[in-house]
Amino acid sequence: MSLYLFATFVSFLFNFFLIVPFIHFLYKAKFQRQNQQTKDAFNKPTPIFDKFHAHKMGTPVGGGILIVVTTTLLFGFFVLLYAVFNKPLHANYPSVIGEIKIIFFTFLGFALLGIYDDLTKILLWRKSLFFGLRMRHKFILEIILATIIAYWLYSDLKIDIIHIPFFGVFTLGWFYIPFASFVIVAFSNAVNITDGLDGLASGVLMIALTGFWVIARSIIDVPTSMFIGVWLGGLLAFLYFNIYPARIILGDTGALSFGAMFAVIGLILGKAFALPMIGGVFILEIVTSLVQLLSKKYLKRKMFTVAPFHLWLQLRGWEEPKVVMRLWLLSIIFSIFGLMIAFMK
Repeated sequence: MSLYLFATFVSFLFNFFLIVPFIHFLYKAKFQRQNQQTKDAFNKPTPIFDKFHAHKMGTPVGGGILIVVTTTLLFGFFVLLYAVFNKPLHANYPSVIGEIKIIFFTFLGFALLGIYDDLTKILLWRKSLFFGLRMRHKFILEIILATIIAYWLYSDLKIDIIHIPFFGVFTLGWFYIPFASFVIVAFSNAVNITDGLDGLASGVLMIALTGFWVIARSIIDVPTSMFIGVWLGGLLAFLYFNIYPARIILGDTGALSFGAMFAVIGLILGKAFALPMIGGVFILEIVTSLVQLLSKKYLKRKMFTVAPFHLWLQLRGWEEPKVVMRLWLLSIIFSIFGLMIAFMK
């Protein structure tokens, strides 16, 4: 365990000393939130969102870029150290290389998609598009990436089962591929939706990842344990500058990548059933948004005054830090419950 904690500490220091120069670089590159009216999936203005977020215009976007780069490099470095010192990379699957490949591909693949979306929003490429990539285009690309990852989980790691406490283990066979793809896409978008308040997504993710870290250590999965340790160090340094009032915003690069990676970790650890519980705040956010979206499309009326959940709390008069900290607490409760479920037979 000391090695993983060392990796976390090194990652924290590495990111903490790089993030201020990186923020200055983003200012110089004008990689910031633009002073423009945002629009929803139906290309309609979002006055409630603009009301609560107008003061954030000009804040640098792209914190996820730094964390993705540093986490990837440091994880690769620590894996290389294992090889140099001939230490075994214990894993629960026949292909350790396959597990590492899936981790790298997920983290970097969804990050590249997020970078393009961030650039589209910030540089205002093709203004006919709604705030970034068109929803259907982004969704198609997410499905393609997720299907590749799900196929590798099935073919390389031989994962095709789901364990449901009290009911036993269920073999899905090849149907595991669309199931895993759905989970990855869902969480990628869930974290992206949650990333709407200063410190919300990054704080909730840290709490939920700590729960998965406990599981990874309990089953002695070295690659996943090491990756989570390095990733947590970067998130901790980022959160210091992301709490209210944020000096830097995660952006789609981080949100899409982190959400997909969170889901993949849950799948690699064999805790698909506990995944939506440990990530309960993310589920709450995406479900309220999805219900709102479907009700507007098919019922021609809003189910909620506003969505997602954190924006509804703001509309009720809660200050932004209050919303964030109480959702952090809720995330702790969800994680405890999810861990309880994960360790049930």
